Amino acid sequence: MGIIGRNKIVIIGAGNVGEAVCYTLMVRRQASEIVLVDINEERAEGSALDIVHGTAFFHQVKVRHGSYADCANAQMIILTAGVARKPGQTRLDLAKTNISITRNIARSIMQYATDPIIVVVSNPVDVLTYVVQQETGLPAGRVIGSGTSLDTARFRQMISEVCGVDVSNVHAYILGEHGDSQVPIWSSATVAGEPVDQFYRNQKGQELNHDEISTKTKNAGGVVIKLKGATFYGVAMSTSRIVEAITEDENSVLPVAHVLSEQYGPLKDVAISLPCVVNRSGVARVVRPMMDEAETAALVKSAETLRGFMAEALQEN
Repeated sequence: MGIIGRNKIVIIGAGNVGEAVCYTLMVRRQASEIVLVDINEERAEGSALDIVHGTAFFHQVKVRHGSYADCANAQMIILTAGVARKPGQTRLDLAKTNISITRNIARSIMQYATDPIIVVVSNPVDVLTYVVQQETGLPAGRVIGSGTSLDTARFRQMISEVCGVDVSNVHAYILGEHGDSQVPIWSSATVAGEPVDQFYRNQKGQELNHDEISTKTKNAGGVVIKLKGATFYGVAMSTSRIVEAITEDENSVLPVAHVLSEQYGPLKDVAISLPCVVNRSGVARVVRPMMDEAETAALVKSAETLRGFMAEALQEN
C-alpha cells in the first residue's frame, strides 16, 4: 500500500484513544502525515515523539504534534478528545461536560477547515456526532460517528468463536445506539451466506444462545474497563477501518452513525448506526438490512431512547 500523494490526518485529543488511533494509522500507513492536537501540548508532543521514534521500523510516515491550524488542509479530522467518566458521575453529567468540550473543538476546527470529513470517536459518540454536525453545519454524511462499528466487531468475533469459524466469514450487525439500547440483528446474520442459526444447529445439534452473545457484546466494553481501566485498542482498530474506507474510496458497508434525515421517519434527527456505504465523500448512502418486526421495533426504541437522552444532555448547552 503506497502513501504517495495522501494528505494528512489530524487527530484531536492525545489521550489513550487518540494515541492508539495515531499509532494504528501509522503502522497501517494510512496517511503521509498524522498530526496530534491536544490542549495539553506536552502530552501531544510526547505522544507524537514516542510514535515517530518507531517509524524507522516502517515505511516513513510523518507524525508530529500541531494545532487547529493544521485542519486547514487535512484530508480527515478524527475527534477523540473528551473527559473520562469519574467515580460517582452519571452518564448524563459526562455527556454535558463532553458536549461543551466538543462544541468548542468543532468551532476551532471550522476556523480553518473547509468542508472536512470529521470522524467522531469521543463518547457519548452518538450525541457528540449530532453536536459536531449541528455546530459545523457540514452535510450529515461528512460527520461520521464510530457508532456501533466496535460493537459489531465484538459481536462477529463472539459468533465466530462459538461457531468455530474465521471471523471474516461472519456477517452480522449491531445497530442503533452505541450503548445499552443497541440492537443485535440476528435475523440476517450469516456464516458464509448460511443463516447463523442454521449453521450452528447443523454443527452443534442445538440452538444458538442469542441472549448470551448479545449480553456479552453489550457488556464487553465495561468488562475491559473493569479489568484494565480503559478501552483503546479495539476502538483504534475500528477507527482505522473507517479511515481506510474513506481514504481508499472503498464504498465499504460499515455500521457507523450520522444524523439521519426525515426520510428515516422515527429514526430522524438522531445520529445512530445503520449499515452505510462509506467512501471518499463520507457516508454515501444507507443500506437497509433485513430485520424482523421485533428488531425494527427495537431500533425505533433505540432512537427514541437516544433522542430523550440527547434532549436532556443538550438542555444546558
